[in-house]
Amino acid sequence: MDTREQEVSRAVELDIQGMTCASCVARVERKLGKIEGVEASVNLPLESARVTVPASVTDQQIVDAVNAAGYSARLKTRHAARPSAHGGHAASAPGADTRDETPEHGAGHMSGGDDMSHEDHMSHGGTAAQLRPRLILAAVLSVPVLLISMVPALAFPNWGWVVALLALPVVTWSAWPFHRAAAINARHLASTMDTLVSIGVAAAYLFSLGQLVVSPGLTADPRMGSEPHLYFEVAAVVVTFLLLGRYLEANAKTKAADALKALLNLGAKDATVLRDGQEVRIPADRLEVGDVFVVRPGEKIPADGVVTEGRSAVDASLITGESLPVEVDVDSTVTGATINSSGRLLVRATRVGSETTLAQMGRLVSEAQSSKAPIARLADRISAVFVPVVLGIAVLTFVLWLVLTGDLQAAFTAAVAVLVIACPCALGLATPVGLLTGTGRGAQLGILIKGAQVLEDTRTVDTIVLDKTGTITSGRLSVARIRMLDSAPSGLTADGLLRLAGSVEDAGEHPIARAVAASARSGPGTAPVTEFDSAPGGGVRGTVDGQRIVAGRPAWLDENGIDLPDAAYAALREEQDAGATAVLVAVENQAAGIISLQDTVKEGSAAAVARFRSLGLHPVLLTGDNAVVAAQVAEQVGIPGEDVLADVRPEGKVDAVRRLQAQGRTVAMAGDGVNDAAALAQADLGIAMGSGTDVAMEAADLTVMGSSLEQVATAVELSRRTLRTIKTNLFWAFFYNAVGIPVAAFGLLNPMIAGAAMAASSVLVVGNSLRLRSFGK
Repeated sequence: MDTREQEVSRAVELDIQGMTCASCVARVERKLGKIEGVEASVNLPLESARVTVPASVTDQQIVDAVNAAGYSARLKTRHAARPSAHGGHAASAPGADTRDETPEHGAGHMSGGDDMSHEDHMSHGGTAAQLRPRLILAAVLSVPVLLISMVPALAFPNWGWVVALLALPVVTWSAWPFHRAAAINARHLASTMDTLVSIGVAAAYLFSLGQLVVSPGLTADPRMGSEPHLYFEVAAVVVTFLLLGRYLEANAKTKAADALKALLNLGAKDATVLRDGQEVRIPADRLEVGDVFVVRPGEKIPADGVVTEGRSAVDASLITGESLPVEVDVDSTVTGATINSSGRLLVRATRVGSETTLAQMGRLVSEAQSSKAPIARLADRISAVFVPVVLGIAVLTFVLWLVLTGDLQAAFTAAVAVLVIACPCALGLATPVGLLTGTGRGAQLGILIKGAQVLEDTRTVDTIVLDKTGTITSGRLSVARIRMLDSAPSGLTADGLLRLAGSVEDAGEHPIARAVAASARSGPGTAPVTEFDSAPGGGVRGTVDGQRIVAGRPAWLDENGIDLPDAAYAALREEQDAGATAVLVAVENQAAGIISLQDTVKEGSAAAVARFRSLGLHPVLLTGDNAVVAAQVAEQVGIPGEDVLADVRPEGKVDAVRRLQAQGRTVAMAGDGVNDAAALAQADLGIAMGSGTDVAMEAADLTVMGSSLEQVATAVELSRRTLRTIKTNLFWAFFYNAVGIPVAAFGLLNPMIAGAAMAASSVLVVGNSLRLRSFGK
């Protein structure tokens, strides 16, 4: 195998069943990591793993390795191989999918290209359903066990045997998930949270049963009350609390994944395709590139495409997070899963199935949720040795209590409390549930966070470089000023000039012509044009209301026999020096005025710059335009002149970012074009505007699907909030175990209370993460 072949890697995604805590995650990652060239990131709440596999390793080897660790694995999906420049992890490109196009795994864009099916996401709901009957039985039987054991007035002759009988189904059938997982891991000489629970529950029950067997009459006299040291209620109540915690945890994790499930189900189920001039209704996943489909008002657009006929407003809020509808007409691009609000459209499909924007969003979010933040590695290292250490502490606690006090019951109680309180559930959930909820909420807001590392990066950046065109500005020309000339016909107003020019430009195809026509349509309106003619790059001419109108460059007007006075040339230079694109307009062979067009600043850009400053980011404007235009835009959004980098050629954007980095700054960059891709990759944090190109999106770390710069600020805020949530989760998980274990070892914690506290810690971590669902509301 040559060097290049060795560097080719692919990503394999697995569904894994049987994991219950951070120790399970560490075990699976360790087992997979023993295969040469394999790197794995295991996600506990998603019950999945994303594995980077070299060409020499088969999928079956990966599955067998997980199974050998005592868990059950199956392939979820396979991504295209991609060379890694460093022979390391090579993440697959968005949209790359090499699965066979079978009926089961066809081009079903509504499910995100089947990268993550609806059924996959229902696993936690299924877990909750499986736990419910065990929890109900445990709760029903634990109540009488607890009351009889703890309330002397309820005691009766030989009550210990009745309690033992009532507790038996709880510690066997109800606790079976814990015992089964512990046994599987024991066969592989491993231990997990379930090992602690299983040993603690079994020890409490068997110790108590042993006392009854040795002394059958131990509870014969009800007047003895709770004097016999029996722990049936401890075993039963601990199981009940732990099952309750796991049940609530499963439900909460389902809620955390709801955002991504909703995203993947956004797509249209059916499409109306034109076949031989006839409208045919077909499933949306059968659309092919090049198909022309019909979208009526109120219908979802079933695939990405280009409008070939019609004009409408499209509600893209489900994808972009922006509430305002987008106007579209012929040649406009539209995105699958957005909603046609008004007119009838004919659209030619350009991307279908796993290549649609929706499918790519689903893949990016899924991959981000499977990634691991650097901060989570500490939890992984601790959990890898946590359970064996706790078992040692429990044994040491029992021995020391027995040696120092001679009290067998006290020694046993303290040891069981240590086992129960130490379960590292919260530790294993702290990072992935926070990441799951944060990235899911981001998807709802049109924000795609590519991975957990990005969260760390947003915390450290101090400078944000903003590309001008398409980022701060709309990237589309619009009429900024209308300047009337002294030579204009008497009585002609600026609105009148715009109406005449817009009418003749409306018949043209040039972007400048479209901009003038659009401004006229939204203002004084347009009129029919006759005798229309145009010259590419020169201008247009025609007759409107019986008047001959000529609009365009000075050379075009000269070619049409129109003499321009010196004042017209002077005014034209002033407008061009101000950074405007100027169009001369003549009416009835007289120079009448100049229409100036400029790239307009997006609504909200100034507010976004202010938000960047409040986040501790130093905004810098970067543009290839001249200094005059750049200064005007910077002034409008509140960026001082010394922070403007103008006249920067596309290839110079990377150098501009490097210069800022050389000054000791940690740089984020926001851009949307192909010429921004290299600079986005060079920046410490690349942020792509989703209204831009696929190349820019692939090079970036964060993608906002909308066109508003305010979404970039929101993306940074959400990323930082998610990181804070994860850190809070980890703090409480560590604090809980750090405090709980010594308290239990000193005999100050009843095992029942320990069980309740352990279950509560997991629910607390998940609940804290779920607060991210309200971000931005």
